[in-house]
Amino acid sequence: MAAPFAEKLLNWYRDHRADRPWRRDPKAYHTWLSEIMLQQTRVETVIPYYRRFVQAFPTIESLAAAPLAEVLKLWEGLGYYSRARNLHRAAQIVMDEYGGALPADVETLLKLPGIGNYTAGAIASIAFGIAAPVLDGNVMRLFARLLNFEDDITQPATRNKLWRVAEYWLPAHAPGDYNQALMELGQQVCRPRNPLCARCPIQSHCRAWKAGTQNARPVRSQRSPTPHYDVTAGLIRDERESLLIARRPLDGLLGGLWEFPGGKVEAGEPLIDCLKRELREELAIAVEVGALFAVVDHAFTHFKITLHAFDCRYLGALPPHNEPQTIGVMDWAWVTEAQLPDYSFGKTDRVVIAELARRREMLL
Repeated sequence: MAAPFAEKLLNWYRDHRADRPWRRDPKAYHTWLSEIMLQQTRVETVIPYYRRFVQAFPTIESLAAAPLAEVLKLWEGLGYYSRARNLHRAAQIVMDEYGGALPADVETLLKLPGIGNYTAGAIASIAFGIAAPVLDGNVMRLFARLLNFEDDITQPATRNKLWRVAEYWLPAHAPGDYNQALMELGQQVCRPRNPLCARCPIQSHCRAWKAGTQNARPVRSQRSPTPHYDVTAGLIRDERESLLIARRPLDGLLGGLWEFPGGKVEAGEPLIDCLKRELREELAIAVEVGALFAVVDHAFTHFKITLHAFDCRYLGALPPHNEPQTIGVMDWAWVTEAQLPDYSFGKTDRVVIAELARRREMLL
């Protein structure tokens, strides 16, 4: 059964849809790429990344053939790097198992890395016109207000109810436009705070608006305090003044990115002791730790860190080795400061690199 407001919503969307580069040429690949990039990321942030990405990798084939390091470099700064790794791996699977064509059904799409229920529904409905529902944060908020839903949307049981609503209300006609209209209405009008109810084309269908509870919906349980960790890193130089950088394991946080090596401080551990320990455990090297170079605060999705970066002098590999070892890292390299932009780094390390450049400029 189509939602009672479906036609009103579709009419509104035709008049108010935002101009997006992936909508101008709605190939399946473009829809897939945009939906992955838009996960937990604002549209305004995504657009320049999307344009650069499509220019560098205009087809699934070109993406699959590219080195992962090149993909991560283009993704640098967009965050949530597992999206890039999954996108790259999925492109290779599409080439190997599906003849280079993105599957046109939800069940097969769900088998690809990085594609969950929402993304599969979005690709299927927008790119292929399949009647598949979507439920992202915007749609959950919109439905919670339309129904004046009092259940906690952070709970799996509540989300399952809303998925059933999404499926029940989905029209067979123009499912892609309908799904995009739901998301667009959530972005433009049914905003998280201070929704613009006077502009809503389906206001008469909204139970929360009638009850005056729109600012209290959706209901969310209170979050636990965000944990904080101190982290150390070493700007390790050898006798040539080259810097030692390490590549993080693919299966962890910021997997595949490069970093100034170091790690998390244990309870009661001095910063310098932490740095020396981490370098022994990850690379089997010894260093002389010098002055504190920079302190960088950064927030991830579920925790915060303070990075303490120290100038260090390389003393050598621990016996019986004569060079660093890939114990807790994927790879390592000695590079000049001028070569650092050729490698993909996370946000905190890019701040350190910017400080290196600033101090170099001051000496010129």
